[in-house]
Amino acid sequence: SSFVGIGAELQQVDDKIVVVSPIKGSPAEAAGIKPGDVIVRVGDIDLAGKKLTEAVSLIRGEKGTKAVLTILREGEPSEITITVIRNTIPVQTVYSEMKEDRIGLIQISNFAERTAQEFADALNELAAQGARGLVLDIRQNPGGLLSSVLDMLEMLVPRGEVLLQIEYRDGARDQYVSRLEPNQLIQGWPIVVIIDGGTASAGEILAGALQEVGGATLVGLTTYGKGSVQTVKTLSDGSTIKYTTAKWLTPSGKSIDQNGIEPDVEVQLPDYANVSYIDPEMKLETGMVDSAVKSMQLMLQALGIEPGRTDGYFDEATAQAVRQFQTREGLETTGIVQGDTTRKLIERMREWLQQNDTQMTEALRIVKERLAEAPSQKTAP
Repeated sequence: SSFVGIGAELQQVDDKIVVVSPIKGSPAEAAGIKPGDVIVRVGDIDLAGKKLTEAVSLIRGEKGTKAVLTILREGEPSEITITVIRNTIPVQTVYSEMKEDRIGLIQISNFAERTAQEFADALNELAAQGARGLVLDIRQNPGGLLSSVLDMLEMLVPRGEVLLQIEYRDGARDQYVSRLEPNQLIQGWPIVVIIDGGTASAGEILAGALQEVGGATLVGLTTYGKGSVQTVKTLSDGSTIKYTTAKWLTPSGKSIDQNGIEPDVEVQLPDYANVSYIDPEMKLETGMVDSAVKSMQLMLQALGIEPGRTDGYFDEATAQAVRQFQTREGLETTGIVQGDTTRKLIERMREWLQQNDTQMTEALRIVKERLAEAPSQKTAP
């Protein structure tokens, strides 16, 4: 139910160690690890030629220790270094709250053994609070157990509907069909699911089924495209072995692997959402030219402090902007970005992104619009 590490789902793609998605609330997410990042080194150890299991063993470690990762990221001209403090990865996988207009929001970080029960509890609680619609946020969800996804889908999809198909090497297919009636408490609720490039594997199964047979609208960006069926066996010594056996298909037979699930409504996040991570241990000061300086300048600009330029050159105007930020946050006014200043800048930027979440805004708008349409639909002859 828990482990110590950085909290990221990894996959081996063409001899590269690639991040599928960081787990919600994990050290990896807090440090700025993103889907698609290629980890090339752990500390001084090059991962070239190493298997996924070897890479994972190097990245994991004791709680409180540092994992220094060298990463290649699309759009970055050179390698970046991210330091992640290893910690116990959160056990809770479902987070819920009531938004305005009686719209319930449920976020799912990954699919573990208790996820389906946590989801059922969240649905019941939102219904008891008077919710009339649902936004299901599975962005950055790297996947997990098929059994959890199937249990969740049976709460949302009518009995008798195909939930997913599995295709084997010889072309033979199996189908999973919903055996239960949906949760009556949420009968008639409009449902919108938010997805992105970090939604993978079991998350894609959920999204695909809700899109095709669950009556839900998908908002966001095309998912990761990890549609391989992997079986886990426990051995006599307590260790486990995981191996690939087939491919996932959506209820209509579309292959998920390498294709992903496309949203019904494509919505990009603000440009500032793609600002690169800054390592708090890196010192940024006047006279420097670096991609980290550019990231810092863009963050300041997003937070309403004009840095004078955003080309990665740290001049006096940028230093003045840094001092203004430090004063506003009650930090030592040095004009240098490092340590507490960097961490506070990242924290404020994360808050800004939450307040300017275009995908969430659109999802809530769609549910609200459908709720407004519901009364006239009910009274129609």
